[in-house]
Amino acid sequence: MLDKWTSRWVQPPLKRLAKSVAARGLHPDQLTLAGFAIGMLALPLLAYGHFGLALVAILINRVVDGLDGALARHAGLSSDAGGFLDICLDFLFYAAVVVGFALADPAANAMAAVALLFAFVGTGSSFLAFAIMAAKHQLERPNFTRKAFYYLDGLTEGTETIAFFVLACLMPQHFALLAWIFAAACILTTLTRVWGGYVTLRAQDEHHSTDQS
Repeated sequence: MLDKWTSRWVQPPLKRLAKSVAARGLHPDQLTLAGFAIGMLALPLLAYGHFGLALVAILINRVVDGLDGALARHAGLSSDAGGFLDICLDFLFYAAVVVGFALADPAANAMAAVALLFAFVGTGSSFLAFAIMAAKHQLERPNFTRKAFYYLDGLTEGTETIAFFVLACLMPQHFALLAWIFAAACILTTLTRVWGGYVTLRAQDEHHSTDQS
C-alpha cells in the first residue's frame, strides 16, 4: 500500500549508490545473492535471541534488495532472470525471518508464525499467479514501473513488511500479537488481489472474445 510513496524518496539515494557500485564492476545478481546471504543470518540470530543484530541483517538485506535493481537499471543489465531470482529469494528471506522468531520462543510464537507463513503463501501465490497472467495478456505496470513483474496493489507490500520486521525486532516480546495482526492484513491483501485479479483478467478474456467474434 505504501510502496508507491516510499519509492519516491528511496530511489534517488539508491541511484546514487548504484553508480558507485557500478564503478566497482559488480553484477546485480551478485548483489542479490550477497543480500540474501546476509538476510538469512537473521534466522539463527533471531533463534538465539540476538534481535538487534538480526535487525541489522534484515535492514542490510532490504537495502541491497533495492540496490540490485537500481544497479541493473543503471548498468542496463535488467533481465527476467534477475527479477525471477530476486523475487524467489525475497520470499525465502521473509519466511526465514518468521521461522527465526518461532524458534526464539516456540511456546509463545509458533502458532502466530504458522498463521503468518500461511498468509505469506496467499500474498505470494496471488502475486506470482497474477504476474504470469498479466504477462500473457501484456498488461502494463503503471504504478510499479521499476518492478520486474506486474502485480496488484495490496494492503501489505514491501514497506509494510519491513515495518513489521522492524517492530518485531524492537519488541520481540510482542511478536505473536504483531504477527496475528499482520497475518490478518496479509489475508485481506490476498482476498483483494484474488478478486481484483479475477475481475481484471475476466475483463481481458471478454475483450479478447469480443475481438475474435
